Amino acid sequence: MNKKRRLIIYGSDDFPQLAKFYFDEDSEYEVSGFTVDEAYKKTDDFCGLPVVSSDDMEKRFPPDEYSLFIAIAYSHLNEIREAKYFEMKKRGYSLASYMSSKATIWNEGNKIGDNCFILEDNTIQPYATIGNDTILWSGNHIGHHATIGDHVFISSHVVLSGRASVGNNAFIGVNATINDHINVAAKTVIGSGALITRDTEPNSLYKNDRTKRDERDVMELDYFHNSDMQSK
Repeated sequence: MNKKRRLIIYGSDDFPQLAKFYFDEDSEYEVSGFTVDEAYKKTDDFCGLPVVSSDDMEKRFPPDEYSLFIAIAYSHLNEIREAKYFEMKKRGYSLASYMSSKATIWNEGNKIGDNCFILEDNTIQPYATIGNDTILWSGNHIGHHATIGDHVFISSHVVLSGRASVGNNAFIGVNATINDHINVAAKTVIGSGALITRDTEPNSLYKNDRTKRDERDVMELDYFHNSDMQSK
């Protein structure tokens, strides 16, 4: 594949390393370097490429010549990635999305935003909509007419049934199932293996086959708000 577009990645740990692999191997982009905030810059080199402080990135990687991908996971219910998303757009960068060639994505009626990361074996049926800055790890089923908002993280082997919707900044764990026509509210955390048969409430946690918030799990919900697991 002839590379036509140059890309930099925000971050310098596991997720950015994976992002580099996928963009280099399976996209029109070629990764030219990495950037992180100065406080988290621990090295000048990562994966054989330069790491530049975000304070200086316009000088080394000007936005009229380079696109950007923000490789931050789900910390603080995706709010860290969200903040960086708006910062970099304000600084003039075009944000690249990665959509695996090994995913099944029907073009009919679909809309997929920028800074999205859609890995292999995802099936996205016709008329589904995926917002900006949303991550779909491998092996998910996104049903017809489903709607996924902005700054969402969906883990592997999730089933989002037809006409279901997911609000902004939600997190859905591995092997969770969302029934058809269900609305997952903004900032909902759905644990691994959960079956969701009723609309959720914002800022709530749902685990296993329960569809009501479990007050005993507030500490786990707080983890998503307070975790320092930011990819840098």
